[in-house]
Amino acid sequence: MIVETGHFALALAFVLALIQSVVPVWGAVTDDRRLMQTAAPVANVMFALVTLSFAALTWAYLASDFSVVNVWENSHSAKPLIFKISGVWGNHEGSMLLWVLILVMFGSLVALFSGNVPAQLRATVLGVQAWITAAFLLFVLATSNPFERIANAPIEGNDLNPLLQDIGLAIHPPLLYLGYVGFSITFSFAVAALILGRIDAAWARWVRPWALLAWVFLTLGISMGSYWAYYELGWGGWWFWDPVENASFMPWLAGTALLHSAIVMEKREALKVWTVLLAIFTFSLSLLGTFLVRSGVLTSVHAFAVDPERGLFILVILCIFIGGSFTLYAWRAPMLKQGGLFAPISREGALVLNNLFLTAATVSVLVGTLYPLALEAVTGEKISVGAPFFNLTFGPLMIPLLLAVPFGPLLAWKRGDLLAATQRLYAAFGLALVAALAVFWLWGMKQVLAPIGVGLAVWIMAGSIAELVTRTRISEIGLSRGLSRLAGLPRSAFGTTFGHFGIGVTLLGIVMSSAFQTELVRTVRPGDTFDVGAYQLVFSGIAPRQGPNFTEQVGHFSVRQGGAEIAAMDPSKRIYQARGMPTTEAAILTFGFSQLYVSLGETRDDGAVDIRAYFKPMITLIWLGTLVMSIGGLISITDRRLRVGAPKPARGKAAGLSPAE
Repeated sequence: MIVETGHFALALAFVLALIQSVVPVWGAVTDDRRLMQTAAPVANVMFALVTLSFAALTWAYLASDFSVVNVWENSHSAKPLIFKISGVWGNHEGSMLLWVLILVMFGSLVALFSGNVPAQLRATVLGVQAWITAAFLLFVLATSNPFERIANAPIEGNDLNPLLQDIGLAIHPPLLYLGYVGFSITFSFAVAALILGRIDAAWARWVRPWALLAWVFLTLGISMGSYWAYYELGWGGWWFWDPVENASFMPWLAGTALLHSAIVMEKREALKVWTVLLAIFTFSLSLLGTFLVRSGVLTSVHAFAVDPERGLFILVILCIFIGGSFTLYAWRAPMLKQGGLFAPISREGALVLNNLFLTAATVSVLVGTLYPLALEAVTGEKISVGAPFFNLTFGPLMIPLLLAVPFGPLLAWKRGDLLAATQRLYAAFGLALVAALAVFWLWGMKQVLAPIGVGLAVWIMAGSIAELVTRTRISEIGLSRGLSRLAGLPRSAFGTTFGHFGIGVTLLGIVMSSAFQTELVRTVRPGDTFDVGAYQLVFSGIAPRQGPNFTEQVGHFSVRQGGAEIAAMDPSKRIYQARGMPTTEAAILTFGFSQLYVSLGETRDDGAVDIRAYFKPMITLIWLGTLVMSIGGLISITDRRLRVGAPKPARGKAAGLSPAE
């Protein structure tokens, strides 16, 4: 009965989505306040219904109700509790239900926390959000019903894909979906603004917190997925330019551009057309990622292998929302008034440069991802576009952008002084030069680009701190007054510093781990000793071990330094009993920011085993940097200016479209 209640709640939510998609929008267009006021309560009730539906599916997993097809296909009675819960979204149907839950949750958050948004815009935003919700609820109910029953319930389930039975994959999808789906709010704001003709600095301030929130979660989601791939797949890498990885990276790049563009629009009412376009484009890339993952066109460890009919349904949704929004944009955009003028050398100019490079980088990833699919569809020829292409296209676009990052916050609005900004960065440049020379002195010409990469990372980190030092004027007014000024700075200033500093930290981790890692691939026998970096590993042998729903062969290694044993490492190869599927569980030992990494390969009859071992210097900085970036985003969200309302437009300025409308 609980399962049927969940199914009914989902159907009822679809009916409410249809109501919300029409009534408040009509009220906004006709200026009928009573109709507009229906949006918020309907959004909240719809969130409650989808939450009830999701809870019903979760109960079916916890109770191991194998009469539900979804539970039978993706669970097992012996599976640990945490993976019974994560199994809810470890499949196509359940993950789509999670997608819809997050979609209606964001709609409810807008209803609850957008009191400073005009009633017309708020109602239209919730109406547009309901259009998206109705489409995906129809998709779930018509093609991906997670509550389908089996007439004769099996005694036991087929278990969850072993690769997904990991804490990283329990956390990664919810975080990623919060980012993916969170950008639906910026999309809804953009479409609503185009419908109503209100696009101004106030609109940019209303959009920024939602864009920041989605960006933070998407950053954390991508980072968690990267770390999962690093330790779970046994490859020893953290990014592979997999098409599905790219599908999440593209909205992140476009969302980063949107955040910076919205700042220009808020401060100067410039870049209106471009900012609205980015809001549409970012969520469109999220929808594209959904299509790639669920259409069956990709073969990837990250993709859901589903039938093409579902992919066709999502493709129709994709075409309606992307095509419809761009058509509306093409109609309305020419009517928008131009914003304030600014010199090329200014903070606005730096942010425009940021947008140009980020957009070009997004397009390069998009082309590399879609070209093989388009070529196969047209000619039947299969090709692979991998790291060499992306390194040659994406990398060169990032270098000038990263070089320019410290300059942006130091330039004045409207017209900046490049020479003065450069002078404030002398110390940052000196630190970067010292770091680059130190790397060159230690490693010489072994890695030619490494000193440049390390210097660039230090340049970004030191430059981000230089901006705070400049604003506090400690060197001029003294430490005490400078610290007082520091405490009085808006939180967005600290958010910017954390965000940029995190980029430098991540870049440092990428450069150091890529350029100076030690890799060893060999066959070892009990008693063998071998060196990995500055450490010696002694292989003791292989021993069996029983897990809750798997058996495994565990390799025992002792780690020594200077002849003394300092730790032990136990990588393993697991076989999950229900599916008979093997997985590799790498052993990882962390020393400061560096890691020793060992994974097992094939086991021989004589007790020998193939191993892959790495020493990866500074690799944890990759994920630590993304955490620092996310903290910066969260700090910016708490800025008072994003909570007290929108700035008032200058006297005599039109708020929305030009009189030409």
